[in-house]
Amino acid sequence: MQEISQHIAERLRTLRRAEAWSLDRTARETGVSKAMLGQIERGESSPTVATLWKIASGFRVPFSSLFEPEAVAPDAGATGAARQAAPASEGDAAGMSAVPLFPFDPALGFELLVGTLAAGAISESAPHAPGVVEHLVVVEGELEVRVDGVWRRLAAGEGLRFAADLPHAYRNPGPEPARFHDVIHYPRGAGGSPGVASDGAISAGSTSASGR
Repeated sequence: MQEISQHIAERLRTLRRAEAWSLDRTARETGVSKAMLGQIERGESSPTVATLWKIASGFRVPFSSLFEPEAVAPDAGATGAARQAAPASEGDAAGMSAVPLFPFDPALGFELLVGTLAAGAISESAPHAPGVVEHLVVVEGELEVRVDGVWRRLAAGEGLRFAADLPHAYRNPGPEPARFHDVIHYPRGAGGSPGVASDGAISAGSTSASGR
């Protein structure tokens, strides 16, 4: 966990230097307080998933880029993945963990995260960058997702696609941790993503559910 915190700290410093942003400017752009940003850069705080999303959205970079040293190379060919999400007991203060299974692919404009939410926990998420869409599939347990103020319950094997550039939230109503896969799609230009068509993006507020 300490190694991850140090990597995120260095990544935040690198992003600020690239944009020539002060901590004050970064706080305005991300919605994360100046004090919290300073603690993260010094490795004194382990930010929640929600806070990391605010940072990624403020800098207009993929979420997985905060963990991965670099994106997937466009000519990488077949790429395997065997990473597992941390147990819910090792998640953030809200009981949420999110680990990149496949980091951001600039050619396809997406990343795949493995998420875990502790039993009875709720995780609120601020709007992501404009045009970002989530495709969420529950793997184990039950998960409720709030979009447009409406909660939708998903069982294992069910999924939901929704515009993530609006406030949304995740809630676990069950007695066991909920585990899910979340494909995050970024519009053209986000995270340096070329060639991703924008006409396939869902308009703000739209959702699409699917079941077994």
